[in-house]
Amino acid sequence: MAEPCIKVDQLRVIYNKGKSNEVRSLDGVSVEIYPEEYIIIYGPSGCGKSTLLYGISGLQAPTFGDVVVLGKNLAQMTKRETVEFHQTSIGMVFQAFYLIETLTVLDNVCLPKVFRGEDLKPRREAAMELLRRFGIAEQAERFPAQLSGGQKQRVSIARALVNNPEIILADEPVGNLDSESAQNVLDIFKEINDVDKKTLIMVTHNPEHLVYADRIIHMKDGKKVSEEINHDKRPKEALIKEVAATPEEISSELKLLMRTFKNLSLQQVGVLLIPFKAKQLLAHIISELNEEQIGAAENLLKEFLFKNIDKPALSEKLDLDFDKGGAGWNKLRAMSFTERTGRILAQAEALNGDQDTGVISFCDYLASVYHLKLDDEVMLRFRAFIKLRVENRIDRFGLEQRLDAPKRLGGAGLYKGSAEKVVREIELVMLLKYSA
Repeated sequence: MAEPCIKVDQLRVIYNKGKSNEVRSLDGVSVEIYPEEYIIIYGPSGCGKSTLLYGISGLQAPTFGDVVVLGKNLAQMTKRETVEFHQTSIGMVFQAFYLIETLTVLDNVCLPKVFRGEDLKPRREAAMELLRRFGIAEQAERFPAQLSGGQKQRVSIARALVNNPEIILADEPVGNLDSESAQNVLDIFKEINDVDKKTLIMVTHNPEHLVYADRIIHMKDGKKVSEEINHDKRPKEALIKEVAATPEEISSELKLLMRTFKNLSLQQVGVLLIPFKAKQLLAHIISELNEEQIGAAENLLKEFLFKNIDKPALSEKLDLDFDKGGAGWNKLRAMSFTERTGRILAQAEALNGDQDTGVISFCDYLASVYHLKLDDEVMLRFRAFIKLRVENRIDRFGLEQRLDAPKRLGGAGLYKGSAEKVVREIELVMLLKYSA
C-alpha cells in the first residue's frame, strides 16, 4: 500500500494561549492522506476545517503537533525549503480568488513562475495552455475586474497548477459563485484529480459536494469527529442520472440523508430532522439567554414541533420557572418568541401548499420583517429569486449573490447585511417545510 503523502499528528492550533480569551481552533487532529486522493474536509462554519487546511499548507504554524507533507516536517523546514515547498509542492485556491488587480489574467497565472525566475516565453506558454484548457484564453489580456466570479476562480485554479504541484488545496472554492459557475469549478477539480492525478483537498460546508470525494473528514468544534469513505463516488454521468431520477421536491440536504439512511421514508427523515430544526429555529430567533434557559427552551420547542404541545402551551411553559418544568424566561420574551416561531412555521406551511401563492406570501413576509423598501420591478425580481431557491434551482450562495447585486445589474440591490439575514431566514424556512 502507498505511503501517505500527508500526515497530520495531534495538530493543535491555539490562539491567545493561556489568556482569558483563549481559542482552540484545532484540538488534537490527526489525519493521513494518500497520493491521488480527493479529500473533503466538511463541517459547519468555525469548526476548524480551514485552519486544518492552512496547517497542511504550512501557512498556519502549529501550537502543538506535527504536519509532515511529502516526507518533510513543515515545522523543521529551513526558510529556503519552505519557499521551495510553497512554490512547487502545493497549489492553493481560495474563496476570494486573491488575484492581483493591476496584473492581466495571463500575468496573474504566470506569477508563480516569475518567482521561480523562469524565462518569459516558456512561462507565458505554460500559462496560456492552462487558460485554453479552462476556456478563458480569450480573457488573457484582461484585468480581474473585467471578469465574472466563475472566470476569476478558473484563473486562480490555473495559477495554482502552473508550477505543476502534486497537491491542490482549495478553501471553500465555490462559496462566492452562482450554481452554474460552482458546477464548472467542481468539474475542473474532478478532472484535476481523475486525469492529472493530483491529490486534492477541499474545504466545504455544502453537503452537495460530498459525492465527489474519495474520503470525507467530518469536523466539529476543532476536532475530527469521524471519517467517511465514499463508496458511492461515481462518474459524473452516473451522478447526473441519479439526480434526474430523484423527485425535484427533495432538497440536496434530504438526498444526502436519504442516501445515509437508505431504508427510511421521507416522513421518517422528517422526524429525524426535528431536533436539528429546533436548534436552528431557536438560534435564529433568540440571544442573550444563559445555557440553561436555552437548553430548556430547545426541549420545549422539540415538543412543539412534534405537535405534543400547542402555541399557548409553548408560551406558557417558556415563562414558567425551571422547578416547574419551564424555561425561566419572562412573559414578554416568551410571547414574542412564540409569535415569531408561529409566523416562521406558517411560511413553511404555505410553501408546502400552492407554491406560487406561497412564494408571494413568503416574499411579502420577508419584506415586512426586514423592512425592505422594494419598488414593483425589484419586488418581481425578488420573488423570482426566492422561487428559484425554493425550487432548488440555485443554492443559497447564488441567491445571496442575486439579492446583493445592484439593481442596474439585475439584482435586488439589498445591503449585504440585509441579504445575509434574508437568506438565513429562507434557508431556515426551507428546512422547516420538510416534515411528515
